[in-house]
Amino acid sequence: MNLQALWKFPIIQGPMAGGGSTPALAAAVSNAGGLGSLGCGMLSPDAIAQQVAELRKLSDRPFVLNLFIQDRPSPTADEIVRGTQLLRPVFEGLGWDSLPLPSSWCEDFAAQLDTLIALKPAVGSFTFGILNEVQIERLHDAGIIVIGTATTVDEAQAWEAVGADAVIASGIESGGHRGTFMGPQEAANLPARELWSAAADEVRIPLIAAGGIMTGVDINEALRLGACAVQMGTAFLVCDESGINPAYRHALVNAGGIDTRLTRAFTGRYARGLVNGFMRRMQAVESQVPNYPVQNALTAGIRKAAGQSGDTDNMSLWAGAEVRRARPMPCAQLMQTLVAEMRTQ
Repeated sequence: MNLQALWKFPIIQGPMAGGGSTPALAAAVSNAGGLGSLGCGMLSPDAIAQQVAELRKLSDRPFVLNLFIQDRPSPTADEIVRGTQLLRPVFEGLGWDSLPLPSSWCEDFAAQLDTLIALKPAVGSFTFGILNEVQIERLHDAGIIVIGTATTVDEAQAWEAVGADAVIASGIESGGHRGTFMGPQEAANLPARELWSAAADEVRIPLIAAGGIMTGVDINEALRLGACAVQMGTAFLVCDESGINPAYRHALVNAGGIDTRLTRAFTGRYARGLVNGFMRRMQAVESQVPNYPVQNALTAGIRKAAGQSGDTDNMSLWAGAEVRRARPMPCAQLMQTLVAEMRTQ
């Protein structure tokens, strides 16, 4: 399988589950010579199929479908009560007497994987865990290239050992959720450039660099450090075709002096976003919240209400450490800009 035949320019749009990636954005990236992605980790099988159908109406170019590798949890009643109580200052601050509980904790990964294989995208990419050899064989039998996500060299080597075709090396600067699956999440803290270099020295499969990449200059640096391509999330998050809430977009474009940091308060898994009121209120107890996906489901009602009211203090404003360099514009224009910057170096 020739990974590099999938693009004209070595630019992969990050999947950004939860609203950022849309069929229109993925199609625009692929049509401009990159490789577009759909973040499907939080979508039902039917929703995945619907989004792929929309994407295929907009582009006949290759694209990526991304899934979260996870088991459905079975939290005890006490764990749910404790998690809810930790969120009491937040929901009472919204004037709520109680926290609405979710009908389910997450989507069924096995059903999502079956759907992905039936849809036969050019690439399936995966995060939060690692596939087994049987699953990778199923994907390969369907003609699907398999890309794993790694936040450490050990994880990159694990993906190579299990038969992945390529691996994304995601540095600590990356926005959104960390893909860590070996060892403590807080220990996966290598800066992007150190991780890219170290992983390139240790794995033979193609390496895709992620973390803090915003310009063509950054792309060229990643390629010099051993990557065959880059994956960019935050840079595309502010494009016109992105599906994020308008208030969220405004916060990113006007980030200015606002810091980003990693937090597990929103979802129970470390993720990088703009510091806001929710993160500050939950900082003292974030180590105690339930693990992903339980905390993610518990906070879903809060985040949904925040989105409806434009309340950025209670949204998960996922963004990479270099968000201040994000450039809002149509996707095609951003792609042209990136390629021009790569060529003028």
